[in-house]
Amino acid sequence: MENLALIDSFSEFKDDKLIDRVTLMAILEDVFRNALKKKYGSDDNFDIIINPDKGDLEIWRNRIVVADGEVEDDNAEISLSAARKIEPDFEIGEDVSEEVKLIHLGRRSILALRQNLISKIHEHDNTNIYKQFKELEGEIYTAEVHHIRHRAVILLDDDGNEIILPKDKQIPSDFFRKGDNVRGIIESVELKGNKPTILMSRASPLFLEKLFEQEIPEVFDGLITVKKVVRIPGEKAKVAVDSYDDRIDPVGACVGMKGSRIHGIVRELGNENIDVINYTNNLNLFITRALSPAKVTSIKIDEVKKRAEVILKPEEVSKAIGRGGHNIRLAGQLTGYEIDVLREGAEEDVELREFSDEIEEWIIAEFHKIGLDTAKSVLEHDINDLVKRTDLEEETIQEVINILREEFEE
Repeated sequence: MENLALIDSFSEFKDDKLIDRVTLMAILEDVFRNALKKKYGSDDNFDIIINPDKGDLEIWRNRIVVADGEVEDDNAEISLSAARKIEPDFEIGEDVSEEVKLIHLGRRSILALRQNLISKIHEHDNTNIYKQFKELEGEIYTAEVHHIRHRAVILLDDDGNEIILPKDKQIPSDFFRKGDNVRGIIESVELKGNKPTILMSRASPLFLEKLFEQEIPEVFDGLITVKKVVRIPGEKAKVAVDSYDDRIDPVGACVGMKGSRIHGIVRELGNENIDVINYTNNLNLFITRALSPAKVTSIKIDEVKKRAEVILKPEEVSKAIGRGGHNIRLAGQLTGYEIDVLREGAEEDVELREFSDEIEEWIIAEFHKIGLDTAKSVLEHDINDLVKRTDLEEETIQEVINILREEFEE
């Protein structure tokens, strides 16, 4: 059968759920018109009739009859004698429609045509997949671990679509085995060489926000609004929530009785510590809440420089800073203000960062990690205690103490 190549190609894709009948017919016609252009120079005078149910194809070439010896364009014109071999009663000026068999295109053209058809259908599939996942950007999606690489986990969804979860988009404590179901947000979708690249993230603040929508009915229904989310993946997060209904306690609704509602979210994020905070337009109050669990004594705000100077009792400083400085860093990100923590009654004290020309920044950062951010707060501690609580050498700490003592001796 002369259209066998077409039937084989068609049967390979006719059940593809991504391709409707009209689109498939358009692809088939486009592929054959390209083949005709290569063979005859133009496809303008060809009619292509496709029956997708049977895989049948008819190609008809339309030419005008001209007198013998006056044919100038073989593709558009046919001599009278040649026309009368088709039908004996043709006259000059009439139109002749002649069927073109696939075999006339040549074996090489038929093979190329089949490859072009497969390529066009794959291209169509990829475009549809791209559009499908582009609409899912920022939404939670679940897929199964297919392959684990050093820099990424390759996931497959139920339709066999490949989704990439890069290492830097994972929570540090994530550990996956082949066959595990993984949840994350579709962070980005790009077409690279006609193939869609779909990236998932579990480290994005948006993933936590979407988990709130999914797990807490009042958030899903819009009764509670998630105003902002900041997080250090796997370590700590702060979520500011608000409600326009005074009868609803947004924090209580999100956390649930004894943490029942938020427990599933915490578990999904590798036991990430989540602080849920009542949002307010009162900046002083918002910064105070953001520094929870520390209790703030007073706040001085510079709205121009976007800085807040916070006074706390000495025993509250380490709570405000948090382990590894996580609490104060997230509070700053949540409020949009750089927060400076000062001890109550330490007005004559000097912040460590004022000594940055004499003490290296990484050394100052080590003291900040254990809640010591002023000169006096360091001098109050025994050198042996500082060696135990920091990653600094005794010699380094002694040099710092000498520098700080000189400041007050002056």
